[in-house]
Amino acid sequence: MFNSIRGVICAKNNEAVFLLSGDIEWEITMPLNDIGILPVKSECRIFTWLYHREDQMKLFGFADERRRLTFHELLKVEGIGPKGAVKIMGGISQDDLEKALENGDLTRLEAVPGLGRKTAQKMILSLKGKLVQIQENSNTSQYSDLVEALAEMGYDRRAASDALAKAENSIGKDLSDTEREKYLFKEAIVYLSQ
Repeated sequence: MFNSIRGVICAKNNEAVFLLSGDIEWEITMPLNDIGILPVKSECRIFTWLYHREDQMKLFGFADERRRLTFHELLKVEGIGPKGAVKIMGGISQDDLEKALENGDLTRLEAVPGLGRKTAQKMILSLKGKLVQIQENSNTSQYSDLVEALAEMGYDRRAASDALAKAENSIGKDLSDTEREKYLFKEAIVYLSQ
């Protein structure tokens, strides 16, 4: 239905951003980590997922496609709904979540606010190996040439792929393919050097 919405962030709080796209202002519920990287008054692209029930409609958003894929995987875990998935993602970074799942680090997962031992165990059983595989398949293929160039400069491939995904959120609409590639490359180096 909706893949993403591009617009200017008018305001934000701890649960949502308010994105002006054309004449429509969207209220988009997002994980706290994603909200934190999106500055007010900036133009960005937010990847979306629509939650629709008889009594409720809610739009969820994510800073990049990798985060949305993580959200979809969390929804497959028994006992985790959309609100719970957003809360989990807001309480742990993407890299820490992937490492905790890969290493079966129950202690790290239990430290996430609102995440109990049983749910953390279910997450490890359901998602071990999946998030890393999804991330490699999505980001690397999308930016393969740029990831390769950054890797040749000595940057880690995974970190380069993440930096390019972040840079994608701040890119302008009216760029040619060459300008777009230069912009993404430059911004990725900025992210990687922080």
